[in-house]
Amino acid sequence: MLEAILWTFLGFVLMEVFSWAIHKYLMHGILWNIHKTHHTHTKGFFELNDLFTVIFGGTAIALILLGAETFDYRFWIGCGISLYGMSYFILHDVLIHKRLSWFNRPKSKYLKAITEAHKAHHSTQKNNSVSFGLFVVPREFWKKQGIKE
Repeated sequence: MLEAILWTFLGFVLMEVFSWAIHKYLMHGILWNIHKTHHTHTKGFFELNDLFTVIFGGTAIALILLGAETFDYRFWIGCGISLYGMSYFILHDVLIHKRLSWFNRPKSKYLKAITEAHKAHHSTQKNNSVSFGLFVVPREFWKKQGIKE
């Protein structure tokens, strides 16, 4: 059981690392034409940028299916990626961008720091952007919330 928890946690953490790198170097690079739909207001519920969700979700599903017979590390890493995706959806799409009206403005300092960091990310376009991850918040946004290092 502990091994399953560790693999799931690793999947979650690796997803934050990979999504930061993919966001910074690919989405704000060669894949900007897809990602820029997220940086501009679009009509409708979906945006072209949602293709990345399909790619990440597909990766999680593939890993879960590959490891389902023996519940090996692939299964649990896929679960960690899925947990990351659900958490990302709630934080990013629901809480920050209000694609669904489930929550009011965040009250915790951590959630406020995440929201401010993401707003700063959107204040620029392709180049010179900041804060490419979601759960790991740059220090400057912690300080704005009065959280000491």
